[in-house]
Amino acid sequence: MQVSITEAKANLADLLHRAEAGEEVIVTRRGKQIARIVAVRPSLTTEQRRAIIEEVRAMAPPTKPGGPPAARSQDFLYDEDGLPG
Repeated sequence: MQVSITEAKANLADLLHRAEAGEEVIVTRRGKQIARIVAVRPSLTTEQRRAIIEEVRAMAPPTKPGGPPAARSQDFLYDEDGLPG
């Protein structure tokens, strides 16, 4: 919906109710769009964020078991005395 500045001033409460209901209100000046009134999305709680992270983790492919740990991945480069081999 588009309204002029004059209409917006006169009907601000109604326009805010419309925005809360999900409608987008465009304010115009001399026929040019200058502002948009939309509802503010509520921010996520910590629990909601954690739930989203867990959902994403569940979608990841499983890790391959076994193999050397990353800390030991280059041990083959050295001999028993710790010298380059």
